[in-house]
Amino acid sequence: MADSTHLKILEQGCQAWNQWRETVPTLKPDLGQADLTGADLAGFNLSHCNLDSALLSGADLRAAYLPGAYLRRANLYMADLIEANLSGACLAGATLAGSDL
Repeated sequence: MADSTHLKILEQGCQAWNQWRETVPTLKPDLGQADLTGADLAGFNLSHCNLDSALLSGADLRAAYLPGAYLRRANLYMADLIEANLSGACLAGATLAGSDL
């Protein structure tokens, strides 16, 4: 289950999130099972985030930084992942139908 503190920081936008990530570079944020349907996550540093079973349908993840992210069973239906960095990300069981990669 997603950490409520991590979700609150995420809701503050890309600049706030990325600045926070710079202050705690070894932290692996927990956004597992979060409902981020249609969220604007373009340019977010989501490296090593737990996004297990997260709802990301229709999310904008253009140019998002996702190396090592755990997206197992995540719903990425119709998500925009153009120019996203997915190096080493776990996508086992993820739904990618209709997504732009």
